[in-house]
Amino acid sequence: MKKLIALLGWLGMSAAALAQTLTSPNGNLQMDFHLSADRTPVYSLTYKGKEVIKESRMGFRLRLAAEGSSYELNRDFRVLETRQDSADTTWETVWGQSRLVRDHHKELFVALEQEKTGRRLNIRFRLFDDGLGFRYEFPVQKRLRHFMLDEELTECQLAGDHKAFWIPADYDTNEFPISTSKLSEVLRLIDEVRKERLVCKSPTPNLAVQTPLMLKSDDGLYINIHEAALVNYAAMHLNLDAQTFLMSTHLTPDKNGVKGYIQTGSTTPWRTVIVSDDARDILASNLIINLNEPCKIADTSWIKPMKFVGVWWEYFTRGGSTWSYTNQLDITIGQTDYSQLKPHGHHGANTAHVKEYIDFAARHGIDAVLVEGWNEGWEDGSAYVKEVIYSFTKAYPDFDVEEIQRYAASKGVKIIMHHETSSSVAEYERQLPEAFSFMKQHGYDAVKTGYVGGIIPRSEHHDGQWMVNHYNYVAEEAAKYQIMVDSHEAVRPTGMYRTYPNWMAQESARGTEFESFNGIRQDHQTILPFTRLMGGPMDYTPGIFEGDLSVYGKNKAKVGTTLVKQLALYVTMYSPMQMAADLYQNYEKYPDAFQFIKDVAVDWDNTYILEAEPGDYVTIARKARGKNEWYVGGITDENSHEAVIDLSFLPAGKKYQATIYADGKKAHWSTNPKDYVISSRKVTSKTVLKQRLAAGGGVAISIREL
Repeated sequence: MKKLIALLGWLGMSAAALAQTLTSPNGNLQMDFHLSADRTPVYSLTYKGKEVIKESRMGFRLRLAAEGSSYELNRDFRVLETRQDSADTTWETVWGQSRLVRDHHKELFVALEQEKTGRRLNIRFRLFDDGLGFRYEFPVQKRLRHFMLDEELTECQLAGDHKAFWIPADYDTNEFPISTSKLSEVLRLIDEVRKERLVCKSPTPNLAVQTPLMLKSDDGLYINIHEAALVNYAAMHLNLDAQTFLMSTHLTPDKNGVKGYIQTGSTTPWRTVIVSDDARDILASNLIINLNEPCKIADTSWIKPMKFVGVWWEYFTRGGSTWSYTNQLDITIGQTDYSQLKPHGHHGANTAHVKEYIDFAARHGIDAVLVEGWNEGWEDGSAYVKEVIYSFTKAYPDFDVEEIQRYAASKGVKIIMHHETSSSVAEYERQLPEAFSFMKQHGYDAVKTGYVGGIIPRSEHHDGQWMVNHYNYVAEEAAKYQIMVDSHEAVRPTGMYRTYPNWMAQESARGTEFESFNGIRQDHQTILPFTRLMGGPMDYTPGIFEGDLSVYGKNKAKVGTTLVKQLALYVTMYSPMQMAADLYQNYEKYPDAFQFIKDVAVDWDNTYILEAEPGDYVTIARKARGKNEWYVGGITDENSHEAVIDLSFLPAGKKYQATIYADGKKAHWSTNPKDYVISSRKVTSKTVLKQRLAAGGGVAISIREL
């Protein structure tokens, strides 16, 4: 085939003669590739004969340091070689939504050479039953070695004015409310949505949207666009032509406007398009993790999914605690003697208070306690101005590290470290070896990292290549110390948890903290599984039982869910690190409802998507790993909903006990969120439950074999 392709190219055969077609294993998807009239690489995708992506161009605009000017590596190509292959394997997860994952795909490899320059570019396509992934590969070659990216020129020509579930493009944050509109309305609405950010704003130009982007076509197709295996590359945003519905890649630049520093012998991330005519298939897709590299950690026995409580939510209720020990701002880290300063207010991370959480965790079988605000430096978060912000080894005077270590160990409870950097990332990397050594010395096996701040030091953006390398570096270094990572304010995930399964969870979206700002709509949690969670687990921090924050004094916000919906989120918002985020006193007031949080698993053998419609409702069932226990979570938006819960996933011929946590008859997220009913009944694999969910409500079910 290689010789034939070369001969056809030499003889001047038309681009159409060199076209390649790839069909998914089940035959539903077809991807076509060819060179256009100007010999630009072009691909298209159909699903069951319906257009998903019309002919779309591919390539790059590069810049060589020696030449100064940029040029386009996207046309005047000839095909050197094509190869088709297939694979059908099954691999086992360290933890996940399923124990076993099948990787079944067809592959097309295309080697291209630009005739005028002799520079080469390869493209690799993989077509699964649930979608398409493709990446660019830069082979080692004589005429190209080091270069910079001015832009990636990948296009995605959509077939119509689809319904879109989107957040605005932004180089430094993804904590926006999710908007729902037609594609043609996105650009008109962007500025309005950016005003709802509520916190620091990024100097992002008026681009369109971030990925993962969820779409629904008028002819019933569900389409999800994202990327996989983001390594040594900038995160992708999407430009949009509101008239033609052409989407094109926009990579996050560095402070000089460069989109990437590349060396041949490397590859780009995979560009992913997941598609089906059933929304449940989108949530069930394993395409993104299948496109990531296998686990690079030889011994994973120390990686343990967990539930935790912590000193966190009280900082947001605005009637409780403070992160900082003192209100003095003239603090110099490494020189200030905090023992000579007086605390102000109620510093949350004090030894006696943390022991209360340890006692609560021990009484209820919760694995760990997170402590934020334990370390020196919280008085000053001006990372852009000052390079040294926090110490990651020195505690405030009222937090006794050794005593907490001893006390927690005596109770069988772990402590989770917290490293807030305020985006002072260079300093964090300098302290990292000492910080991780300190953690291991004091029995900490997990760390929650934070990157609060609008612009990374000296204008390196959160989603740029430099910071992407940092997040990956932290996960890789943490693995050397057998430390698990839960990162907040980081770039949205792209399935890297397969390669580094110690990277347990990320925030990377608008989470529960925004409930304290009245900043989450009722449809938000029904969209996140189709957007943010497509790339990996989210530390959403669910479990808020006291939804009226005015009981704490100053804050008048209301959590936008019923209490039962908070329970259901433990199933629908997947994470192997789940926080019971409320004050522990509120769980003590509702021990019967708290029982579900105590029982629900965080690691799974199988997942079953029972019903789903983005923006409306999601109902998911999961089997606990290694146990004959199943858990169901169903949630709805601002409208009530009757969930149809088909239990045919249960093994046949056996009887089970189902404990149902349901919204009460008068339940409503705003007027009566704590109205709930707990009932029990026998069920089998033939049982179909119909359960009413209140407005902003949910249902949670635990099932055990009798």
